[in-house]
Amino acid sequence: MAESAPSLLVIRRRYLGDIVLLGSVLRNLRIHWPDARLTVLTESAYTGILALNPDVDAALALPKSLTGWPGFIRTLRRARFTHVLDFDNTEKTALVARATGALVRATFDRELIRFRYSRFYTHVAKVTNDFYDLHHITETYLALLPAIGVPVTTREVRLVSRPADLAWSAPLLGKTNPDLRSPVHPPISDLRSPISAPKVLLHPGSRSSFRIWPVERFAAVCDRLQDELGAQVFVVAGPGEQALVKQIREHAKSHLVALEQQFTVGQFAGLLSQCDVFLCHDSGPMHIASAVGTPVVALFGSQNATIWRPLGPRSTVLQTTLPCACIGAAAPTPCEPNNSYRSYCVRKLTEDQVFNAIASQLK
Repeated sequence: MAESAPSLLVIRRRYLGDIVLLGSVLRNLRIHWPDARLTVLTESAYTGILALNPDVDAALALPKSLTGWPGFIRTLRRARFTHVLDFDNTEKTALVARATGALVRATFDRELIRFRYSRFYTHVAKVTNDFYDLHHITETYLALLPAIGVPVTTREVRLVSRPADLAWSAPLLGKTNPDLRSPVHPPISDLRSPISAPKVLLHPGSRSSFRIWPVERFAAVCDRLQDELGAQVFVVAGPGEQALVKQIREHAKSHLVALEQQFTVGQFAGLLSQCDVFLCHDSGPMHIASAVGTPVVALFGSQNATIWRPLGPRSTVLQTTLPCACIGAAAPTPCEPNNSYRSYCVRKLTEDQVFNAIASQLK
């Protein structure tokens, strides 16, 4: 690193998708300061995704307990950060920004959200509520860069799978690659389609049970993908979501391959990058898939798809017209108006809509 190169700290505590989408900010910082040292601070559960971003030099985790804070503060001071970009502006992150001693400390002043701890920052980017609601979240993120004199020259969000992760995941899809070295997995002996068949990966989970498309429709789409298009369908789920996989397989008439291994985030990205289409809900995995270049078909409920849609030219968002009419008696429990985490709008999407979107991507 050149002597005059800055040392940058970018703060975004959570969640997986939010941290992936910081990639456009990180890319612009790297272009502007090629020799800078770029560190990203998150909660410990999300540091793994940063290893896949080629613009990041180091990941730093917030302490999990009070006893870890003295050592953490010493680490901050030793790093001699010159610039801090705080994308959270919470009490904790404001204190972290101030504790670095950086001469440039920037954050947002969002309309309708009380701007706290202004004395801890040297630069502020004002964001109106209209701008936030009408633009992708990456545009809001990028609004912080001009506040510290960094031009926005790209909107690229990219993750790069590591060779070891690609090799680890390839056998799960029935693929072989003699140029890669990795632990060997048992071969998938009962694949219904040939190895050259299109590979569709389904992730049926969501942080909100209200946002989950019915399992019987997932099963019907999987059957049609295999019967009508000759695709091979793989199903993967996160912790606590295996019941969804079981239910989909019970409803399906054709063979689905359930990938029940425990994946690191890098291994999961490697798996995604070798699939032809990823079918999912609005989720962190959706943004990983888009960032590694895999075409996405994403099922949205009443959440703002303008803000949270997957990026990339080969991403398809399926969403009912909003505001959506309540599905009434078809809802397992009453919806909560104006709460996207507790509405069943996603259930208005039909089997044909989902199948046709995937078929279009495969063609």
